[in-house]
Amino acid sequence: MANKFTCTECNFLNCQTRDKEFPRKCLTTSAENEAILQESLALYHDDPLVAKIMQASAQVEGQYYGQLTRVEEIIVFAKKIGAQKIGLASCAGLIRENRIFASILRANGLDVFGVLCKVGAQDKCDVGIAERDKIKPGNYEAMCNPVMQAKLCNQEKTDLNVISGLCVGHDSLFIKNSEAPVTYLIVKDRVLAHNPIGALNTGHSYYKRLLDGVTLNKEDAKL
Repeated sequence: MANKFTCTECNFLNCQTRDKEFPRKCLTTSAENEAILQESLALYHDDPLVAKIMQASAQVEGQYYGQLTRVEEIIVFAKKIGAQKIGLASCAGLIRENRIFASILRANGLDVFGVLCKVGAQDKCDVGIAERDKIKPGNYEAMCNPVMQAKLCNQEKTDLNVISGLCVGHDSLFIKNSEAPVTYLIVKDRVLAHNPIGALNTGHSYYKRLLDGVTLNKEDAKL
């Protein structure tokens, strides 16, 4: 079956500029997507939280484009949506950085509820992870517990949750279980100093193997 034409295959990006033609199979102009477009627009108008977040995001972008760091943008965004208590879902390996971030939030008048990924202190085997899949088999190895992180934030009634360094997949579980809106501070990449775009910027050279379909030496698709 042929792959469906999507935005990553488009060279026009006319949706951004409106100074060219839309491609024939564009997701924007497809008749089958018209209902989805109207549903989306209705949410921006009719859902107060969606409208507030959308407007605040545009204001942060428009008023401070290229001027603020991500740390500063989160502070401004939080204040624009009226968030007072920030949930900070922290990776244990980045606790030093996240302590600094928490201090910065507090210095700017925001309350912080920080919760570490290892909260609950359970061994990985307790949730069905095989001993062989530990970093150091045969030793106690605390599982990451993103569901508990999210539920503790829910219990604290945080207004905005910030993911800072959670593992791939653990971040998905946190987002799925969070009642408050979620944004990112740090995206984990242990190899590239938490700068995953580095693999894309060097996709023509050092990381060309990724385009050749070579990612791991192990059987990466098996549990």
